[in-house]
Amino acid sequence: MLLFLSSLESVKAASTMVCSALRRVARVRVYLVRKASSVSRGHQHQALGSRPAAAEFTAGGAPGGVVELLGKSYPLDDYSNLSRKVLSRVGRNLHNKQHHPLWLIKERVKEHFYKQYVGRFGTPLFSVYDDLSPVVTTWQNFDSLLIPADHPSRKKGDNYYLNRTHMLRAHTSAHQWDLLHAGLDAFLVVGDVYRRDQIDSQHYPVFHQLEAVRLFSKHELFAGIKDGESLQLFEQSSRSTHKQETHTMEALKLVEFDLKQTLTRLVTHLFGDGLDIKWVDCYFPFTHPSFELEINFHGEWLEVLGCGVMEQQLVNSAGAQDKIGWAFGLGLERLAMILYDIPDIRLFWSEDERFLKQFRLSDINQKVKFQPLSKYPAVINDISFWLPSENYTENDFYDLVRTIGGDLVEKVDLIDKFEHPKTHKTSHCYRITYRHMERTLCQKEVRHVHQAVQEAAVQLLAVEGRF
Repeated sequence: MLLFLSSLESVKAASTMVCSALRRVARVRVYLVRKASSVSRGHQHQALGSRPAAAEFTAGGAPGGVVELLGKSYPLDDYSNLSRKVLSRVGRNLHNKQHHPLWLIKERVKEHFYKQYVGRFGTPLFSVYDDLSPVVTTWQNFDSLLIPADHPSRKKGDNYYLNRTHMLRAHTSAHQWDLLHAGLDAFLVVGDVYRRDQIDSQHYPVFHQLEAVRLFSKHELFAGIKDGESLQLFEQSSRSTHKQETHTMEALKLVEFDLKQTLTRLVTHLFGDGLDIKWVDCYFPFTHPSFELEINFHGEWLEVLGCGVMEQQLVNSAGAQDKIGWAFGLGLERLAMILYDIPDIRLFWSEDERFLKQFRLSDINQKVKFQPLSKYPAVINDISFWLPSENYTENDFYDLVRTIGGDLVEKVDLIDKFEHPKTHKTSHCYRITYRHMERTLCQKEVRHVHQAVQEAAVQLLAVEGRF
């Protein structure tokens, strides 16, 4: 995000932005990646990882090309679909930036778990991992979590792949198996995650998750239960909507009770006493039964996290065959936007002092409500084109717009679809809303960026422009 600029600096930034956008389009076919620093729309920062020599896209990496990220090299192939926009966010670790609103949420959750759950020797029961690399294998991200090979969540259009075997994690759950395999049975994982998605005030290609896992041995689960020594964790029965085939009903009910009690305490800690909550049955490949927790906040029901009893097959494969457990995951941006009344997800990447200073609190539990910065007027432009006969996905277009327009783009709406009655070709019309978070944009500077989007769409997505 740009620093707040004076009028003269704004003109310079606009010029830089336009030139940058035009350069991107002119050189989008160059794929060889090298480490470099960059100047992006007037705000200079060190490139984190790598960038194409002169391009913003690594789509369909050239034979022999590589991407360097966090000190390692990864060969490009036909699955590579990273943009420099996304690569520039790797390593920023907003959740570890002191006094950032995402850091505040992380610290509040961490403090709660440290105080509420103490081990035998007075040390915290849950260990915390908040600096694990976001580069994972596809096995870690999908297979270790029992996600089927044909599951739609694996689609190239929904994820950021370095190549066919490595990707930027789509969830912090990608680390579950490794930590269980290392012998841990109670831990929190916090980190940045990456997904290709729509463009609006609630979605961004990079966001942050907090994951928690807890396992129980037979002794731990049934301790204090009357005749607990005669109860068992496992049995061989049939799977139902309420339990797995390997879990006894007694074990399931105790694990589910502990999970819901843990989460009720957590949301009460975050949102305050007297909170109305409800549990909604849902589906995740790696838990069963699974639930979403909703809270009634200011008169509106909001979903805040997903959770469930861990699939025993996953636990067994990690080497913890004698234990049973639960897991949950929540989005830090989601909680921060609700708790601090932050209206636009792009603000989390702002370096504007007017935003950041509002969260420099002496007490992490102090209540704070975001005071909006001046909302500058939007500039709206439409783009329409005929789709190619195959291999077009909306997320490809959204990713292209994000890469060229950056955080100038507030949202993109598909406002019209049309099928030609004779040719049967399909046309899409998108409305792109441009709005700078810290100054007023003019139509002239946006026009250059919009033209760059049009040219890139034709060159990279093989669409036929109607502009």
